[in-house]
Amino acid sequence: MSTAPKGDQAIQATQLTGRVPEMTYAGVLSFLRRKYSKDIAGADVVVSGVPYDGSVSHRSGCRLGPQAIRAASVQLAELKAFPFGTDPFEQLGVVDFGDCYLTPQQQSSIPAAIEEHARNIIAQNAKMLTLGGDHFISYPLIKAHAEKYGPVALIQFDAHSDTWDVTPDHLDHGTMFTRGVDDGVIDAKHSIQIGIRTHNDDPHGIEILTAPWVHRNGVDDAITSILQRVGDRPAYISFDIDCLDPAFAPGTGTPVVGGLATWQALEILRGLGSLNLIGMDVVEVSPAYDHSEITAIAAATVAHDWLCLMAHKKALE
Repeated sequence: MSTAPKGDQAIQATQLTGRVPEMTYAGVLSFLRRKYSKDIAGADVVVSGVPYDGSVSHRSGCRLGPQAIRAASVQLAELKAFPFGTDPFEQLGVVDFGDCYLTPQQQSSIPAAIEEHARNIIAQNAKMLTLGGDHFISYPLIKAHAEKYGPVALIQFDAHSDTWDVTPDHLDHGTMFTRGVDDGVIDAKHSIQIGIRTHNDDPHGIEILTAPWVHRNGVDDAITSILQRVGDRPAYISFDIDCLDPAFAPGTGTPVVGGLATWQALEILRGLGSLNLIGMDVVEVSPAYDHSEITAIAAATVAHDWLCLMAHKKALE
């Protein structure tokens, strides 16, 4: 009789690669059923949540995003990945680290806590896949990445540019990329935003592909523009779920009509595998405003597909 573990691989798995049988509707909920561990030795990618929404400008609730995305990932853990036709975990070692510990009653402590959390993971030569949380968390995450890789090319999927004017010591999910450019951790000349549909007088040197531009010009032209803009720079993808139209992602704090369809965003993301991808976050999922988990499922699929890109890269090494 086989003694291999079945079910609850989040706590029973004996290695970071491979899968064991699970009941889709039951069991311990890690992201894609990966092993929960603080020991990340040998991990290619570390998944962690940052359950923070203290800098939102409209509807709160995305502190519960990491839990919702993990729960929505269960079906993606069952079969080979579509359209890749492979199991990303045959070679890619992925750990679910759990959530970054924060003290939300001490707002001034938040940026440093997130940055230190990321720095400790990156120092062990693992890539990070972060589940938010509001979009401010990208700023300390990118700061930690820039320490290792130098200024990053930001690939931002979003309805909002998040490059509005910033004031000192101000925590806000609409100004952190201004701060990132000003601080030199974001390389604006090689950065690009996709899906934008709110006006901002100053893009701070970042190229913008608005949502109407994508609708008119199509997925292939969007991919070409991103590849040309980023080049061989270390590329960090920040995916705000409100990049998607509210018809596809109602569960978010600042919904804006006219956005990308889920299929458009996924096709663009899947076309970026040739880039030097160093990290990713998926943010602004607010479960209280979701319907039938469609926002959380979209977020989980975006994160899953980034892992598939990373697995394909490792297979080619």
